[in-house]
Amino acid sequence: MYQLEEKIWFWALGIIPVIILLFLVLQFWRYKAQNKFANKKALKRLSPNRSVFKGVLKVVVLSLAFACLAIALVNPKVGTKLETVKREGVDIVFAVDVSKSMLAEDIAPNRLEKSKQLVTQIINNLASDRVGIIAYAGKAFPQLPITTDYASAKMFLQGMNTDMLSSQGTAINEAINLSKTYFDNAEQTNRVLIIISDGEDHSEASEAVAEEASEEGIRIFTIGVGDVKGGPIPEKRNGVVLNYKKDNQGETVITKLNEDTLKDIAGAANGVYINGSNTGAVVDEIREILNTMDKTEFEAKQFADFKDQFQWFLGFGIFFLLLDVFLLERKTGWLKKLNLFNENF
Repeated sequence: MYQLEEKIWFWALGIIPVIILLFLVLQFWRYKAQNKFANKKALKRLSPNRSVFKGVLKVVVLSLAFACLAIALVNPKVGTKLETVKREGVDIVFAVDVSKSMLAEDIAPNRLEKSKQLVTQIINNLASDRVGIIAYAGKAFPQLPITTDYASAKMFLQGMNTDMLSSQGTAINEAINLSKTYFDNAEQTNRVLIIISDGEDHSEASEAVAEEASEEGIRIFTIGVGDVKGGPIPEKRNGVVLNYKKDNQGETVITKLNEDTLKDIAGAANGVYINGSNTGAVVDEIREILNTMDKTEFEAKQFADFKDQFQWFLGFGIFFLLLDVFLLERKTGWLKKLNLFNENF
């Protein structure tokens, strides 16, 4: 069992074809330059000890040196010890509103970016809980299934935007129904759905669906992003505001945070509503809620104790570099006897 710590350093292997290309260009230039002064037979008499093989060998050794140094930077690790680790926690699904109203900038930098910050900080404070992500607007869309891979969760989260779903609206009820498919009925973990939204333009069926979810053991917590006073929805191109969204009468649309809706949904599913204006306060409250919930063992995996192996490749890299320094392009006695390139002496 092995793993590679810094895979980005594999790009350093790109220097090897550069070395080979430079060598070929140099040989071609040398051949052209020498032919201007003497023919092939005369050159052999002038430089009887010049070896083509030794030149090729030096390039091969130098390439091996850079290959070893690149692999040393990657730092391959080999597993030396296996142990069973039991994990326990809560299954948490984040449902993030990606409707156009989330572009309003009544909370900095805007509602959607604020939502991403909140979810990211909550994930950063988790220990062994599993997380999943849902995106919703007029429809709900599964973004990431339940996982313990927090890095992937944050990567998918950052890729969310208001253009990923064409249908507009705030279908909280569809997000709640979709979240039910995330939880495994065979595993008796505590189930939490955290909805991050401005609560505007929601379906009237949301409360009823929330009650049904509560009956299935899902607790729903809602986080409101935005300002109750509201703000316009900017229409941008290349980051520049061109206009603000208008209604059919040509009036600028003002979107407002609807806290009452979010409170009703949370209350219907044995949860609480949290105002999302203060990130630190939200994270602390979510942490306290999760700490009071029973943790159920949901996973037992074998993890290996890995040890660094970069030192071997570093040693070989230095060895090949030194060998290249002391390796001359002149012929040696045993090479003359082998006569690998059928050279006439």
